[in-house]
This record gives sequence, C-alpha cells and structure tokens, in this order.
Amino acid sequence: MTTSPRPFAAAAPAAGSRILGTGHHRPERVMTNADLEQLVETSDEWIRQRTGIEERRIAADGVDVGDLAAIAGHHALADAGVDASEVTQVIVATCTNQERSPSAAGRVAQQLGIPAPAAFDVGAACSGFEHALAVADMSIRSGASTTTLVIGAEKLSAVTDYTDRTTCILTADGAGAMVLRAADEPGIAPVVWGTVPELADAVTINGEQPAFAQQGRQVLGWALREAPVISQRIVDAAGLTMEDIDVFVPHQANLRMIEPLAAALGLREDAIVADDIITSGNTSAATIPLAISRLREAGRIPAGATALLVGFGGGFSWAGQVVRLP
Repeated sequence: MTTSPRPFAAAAPAAGSRILGTGHHRPERVMTNADLEQLVETSDEWIRQRTGIEERRIAADGVDVGDLAAIAGHHALADAGVDASEVTQVIVATCTNQERSPSAAGRVAQQLGIPAPAAFDVGAACSGFEHALAVADMSIRSGASTTTLVIGAEKLSAVTDYTDRTTCILTADGAGAMVLRAADEPGIAPVVWGTVPELADAVTINGEQPAFAQQGRQVLGWALREAPVISQRIVDAAGLTMEDIDVFVPHQANLRMIEPLAAALGLREDAIVADDIITSGNTSAATIPLAISRLREAGRIPAGATALLVGFGGGFSWAGQVVRLP
C-alpha cells in the first residue's frame, strides 16, 4: 500500500528584488598607452583608433580577485547602508580567480566578516555579472536569500600576454558590486540569456600558462549583428520600449563596438551610454557594475534610472536585463 508523499515546506517568496547600492574598486596603478609602447609594438594613436582606450588599471602582485571583489563589496554595502551581518548570499562573477578553492565569493565573505552566507562564483566570463545578477534575483524571489551581494571582479593582467598587441591593449583589472534585497515591487526584470556554441573558441583563457586570446573580428561581427536584436529582446522581456531606457550599459569590450551598437538601438537622445572603457579598459565580468558605480559616483545617473545591461563574450555566452538603479 502506497501513500501520497507529504509536500515539502516552501520558503516565503518575494515579489522581486531591488538594487540598494553600488560600489567599485580600481587598482592604483595606471597603465597608459604610452606605457604599452614600451612593451610591445604599438602606439597611443593606434590603440585609441581601434579601441577608444586611453588607460587601464593594473593590480599589484599579491592582490587577487578576492581582494578586488572584497573592496568593491565593502563600498557597495556602505552605499546601500547595509551591514555585512545582514548579507545572506555572496555571488562573484569571475573567470580569473587564481584559486580553485575557496571561491572568490568565499574570500569576500571571509574578508568582510559576513557570517555564514551562501557563497559561490559564477564563471561566464564577460557576461558573468548579468548571469550572477539573475541568479541573485531568482534566489531572493524564491525566498532562498533576503540580501545578496553580487560582484564582478577580474585580474586579467594575470592572464595577459604582453607580447600580443591585439589583446594586451584591452585588458585591465577591477571590480564592481551591487547589493540586492527583497522588494514588494520588482527592480530587476527577467533575464534573457544564451550561448553561441559555434563561437565557443572566439574568446578563451587556456593553456599551461593561461593566456587571454580572442578572435576580434568574429566577436565584433557578432556584436554588431546580433547584440541589437538581443538588446531589444531584453527590453521586451521587461515590458518596456527603448524610449524607457535612461542608461545603456553594454559590456565594455571596445568603444568602437559600443558606439555603433548604441546607435543601432535608437535610444533617446538624452540616454546615457556608458563609456567607462576609456579609462578602465576591458575588465570582463567587472565592466558593467564598475561602469554603473562610477557613473553614479560622478553624478551622471539620475536616481531611480532605468538601465539596460547587456554582456557578451567568452564562452561564447551572453545575458542581460533591465534594472532600476538606486
């Protein structure tokens, strides 16, 4: 004789989550285009014309991804007015954590004194932060977390070949963070995400001495052709139109990619398009939260602005969502 199984208890769900605060960290060392001229055959003019980058930040020896992430997380908690003891989940998006274990998120919890959170990393390279943000939002909606610290952090200098002028001019180090909390009204729209399997090897970090490599023309071609379509899908998923977007924050891969992408979307004339890559370089999973935090710090984003986030790159993965900024 069989009996019906007893139903599982369910966590109390939330209507949604909202962003309470943001923070970022850029290492002190500045590497200019002139500095790169001393390392590889290139020039300031060549770099600016092809990437828009003028300088980038490089972390010191002995500073790892967890260190960068923890500083950005500390600033985000301060901006949100949230104590570390209130955090129930830490997620770090990264593809350059030097340790296999513990996770960078575990190091963040350790350094910030966060007591017993769920802590794990998300490895989706340049779209990693958008993946992590979606997981954090879903965790809060399901009742699995109440307050989540989400961070994108990279030390790409550790995997950069400074004899390859096509890649070393791009890469940099840094971190950006957001604090999410349960809310009665959703502040993060549904994620739209996916992969492009045939481009899996277009952006890689591999080898015995791991080095960043990419097929730049393939990535650029995909971004110009497909990213506008994906961006529209993301806005549609939020139930909005491009007219509703106040801030457009794509992955800061290359300014010469960002400019035509923004033009293709038909954004309002007064919409802000993030261009943090000019002085921060390409920091992979950190680019989007880093750009948002710096825009807010500079007072360039109005309170409660609606932002479109779109990340794409290694894997070849892509993801994005529309969010309400603090």
